[in-house]
Amino acid sequence: MASSELIEALQALAHERKIDEFYLIERLEQSLAKSYERILDLEWDARVTIDRQTGKIYVYELVPVGEPDEETGEYSEFEERDVTPADVSRIAAQNAKGVISSLVREAGRQSIYDEFRNRVGDLVTGTVLQGTPDFTIIKIRDGVEAELPHYDAKRNPGERNERPANEHYRHNQRLKVLIIEVRDPNADSPRARGEQARPAIVVSRTHPDLIRRLFEIEVPEIYDGVVEVKSVAREPGARSKVAVASREPNLDPVGACVGPKGSRVRMVVEELRNERVDVIQWDADPAVYVANALSPAKVTRVTIDEDNNYATVIVPDDQLSLAIGKEGQNARLAARLTGWHIDIKPASFEGASLVDDALIDEVEEDDDFCIFVGEDGTRCRNHARPGSQYCGVHADGDE
Repeated sequence: MASSELIEALQALAHERKIDEFYLIERLEQSLAKSYERILDLEWDARVTIDRQTGKIYVYELVPVGEPDEETGEYSEFEERDVTPADVSRIAAQNAKGVISSLVREAGRQSIYDEFRNRVGDLVTGTVLQGTPDFTIIKIRDGVEAELPHYDAKRNPGERNERPANEHYRHNQRLKVLIIEVRDPNADSPRARGEQARPAIVVSRTHPDLIRRLFEIEVPEIYDGVVEVKSVAREPGARSKVAVASREPNLDPVGACVGPKGSRVRMVVEELRNERVDVIQWDADPAVYVANALSPAKVTRVTIDEDNNYATVIVPDDQLSLAIGKEGQNARLAARLTGWHIDIKPASFEGASLVDDALIDEVEEDDDFCIFVGEDGTRCRNHARPGSQYCGVHADGDE
């Protein structure tokens, strides 16, 4: 390839790929310098210049002059000795191919980074392209791929696992995923293993915000801001709890999220591959909030120790296992959801009588609640119907 043809080819490529022409030439000069140091077996470093007009290439060996610095041992002045070989254009053409390929990859990654760096936390729909033992490649759109990692933490410490244990994907399967990271190609931070060969976008199916975004799609009231998702606690693939609150006093946030006959929450559950999702009502009173979070278990009393961020919960004896859940799952999720340390005790516990009636007192002070009291002394926690002192369940007041 003639020198002028090389410049014309570089200019055309720079225009096509929207890469700065001078940046492309500078990268080629740097690559050629390293190649000529090896090919010509130079004793000192090399410098290569390419004439921007004619494309002619010059190779110089940087021979140090004077004495090195006493502290660093480095030279500050150099004499350039021309060592340009006769076949310089041929070697330049060979290097240009590798440099151009590298620059095109870098430009592509930079373009994806610029487009998606402000979309971390967004929900996107993609198609499964291929899977490996360590990650699944998902096509977001033409030319843009994402990585859903599911590394074995024992074999690859420090790597992510963003796939629920109960999920396995097939080719061309459509998935909703959450963008959790967009790798910066120019970052100085430590790079992920094999990062240059992996997609720049990292997505997740285990992140709690995935549920938040799914509810935004299915529940118009959340999308419009009338209902707010206050907190999400999740054990991916098994069970989740979502606390919601309404900005309108007459709107039931739980009912809005569940939907007619459970249609809205069912769509979220189906997308999560039948992961159980409990929707509970958030409350500014921590005692009520903790009691709600332990749903479906019925709570008798709650005592709040604000200094130690501790909540002691008393439940009927027959509700103890339900409140704790299988392997402590219900209590564990309730603690994550509320941010309180929760200690659950049965009503038969000898110290139960010493517990303050925090939850009952709060309910009794609010005329909006049903006044029905069960045989075990537990006050109904449902809202009363308009114009009545009882809820819909206890409307007659004589159950």
